[in-house]
Amino acid sequence: MPIIRHRAPLQCLVAVRGHPFDRTAFDAVFQGMEGIAATMVDQPAAARLMNPEGMRGFDVLVLYDMPGLDFEAPEGAPHYREPDPELKAGFRALLEQGTGVVALHHALAGWPTWGEYHDWLGGQFLYHPGTVRGAPALDSGYCHDVTHEVSVVADHPVTAGLPERFTLTDELYLAPVFENEVTPLLRSNAAFDREHFWSADLAVQGRMHCRDGWDHPRGSNLVGWTKQVERSRLVYLQPGDGPSTYDNPHYRRLVENAIRWVAD
Repeated sequence: MPIIRHRAPLQCLVAVRGHPFDRTAFDAVFQGMEGIAATMVDQPAAARLMNPEGMRGFDVLVLYDMPGLDFEAPEGAPHYREPDPELKAGFRALLEQGTGVVALHHALAGWPTWGEYHDWLGGQFLYHPGTVRGAPALDSGYCHDVTHEVSVVADHPVTAGLPERFTLTDELYLAPVFENEVTPLLRSNAAFDREHFWSADLAVQGRMHCRDGWDHPRGSNLVGWTKQVERSRLVYLQPGDGPSTYDNPHYRRLVENAIRWVAD
């Protein structure tokens, strides 16, 4: 009689915290994935696991966190915090050993002073005007509850099973994307220009939904991509602000496909 072997579930370490989110609704995204187990760990504890020893027993690192920002600072919040040298070395070691990474939504804003981290991710959201790769850059733009059409622009395992186009209602970012260094997967039909976004820096000053004096250039409509980083596969998916996206079956398929692909 043949022996039936049951493959162990893929184990995901899911780093969270730094940005408010509906934990129950987000966790349900992973609960619906057959053969995938997710362990959610809050920052800063998650950072202590981002090294080969801490990730022993995990197959994939999922980033849904926004570390390196102090929103409780009395003036000029958020203040930027430097990552510990141990984290920087440990994260690089994960990439060098081939651990897959899936980064979602506001992970693009994490660790604002760690340039190499954003080189790995393929872009950066800025809360304050600053520099990106040595060049001056304005603070990034945000816009909530945008209903837009997403187009699949690559025949790829991450987009397998998706329709050519689907609709999401979600928050969008107007932020630097290093398009020439990534493999595009998804593009949005939204208008990525100043007139359709609000200034992040003005928002944290208490001026929500404001763009006064903010002359941000037109940005990329790329909202999903892959990168090879050292020996690791990395996927970034810009959607993922809240339950309306978490519950979307196409978004769930994207996240599941991404996890399986980077783990392969």
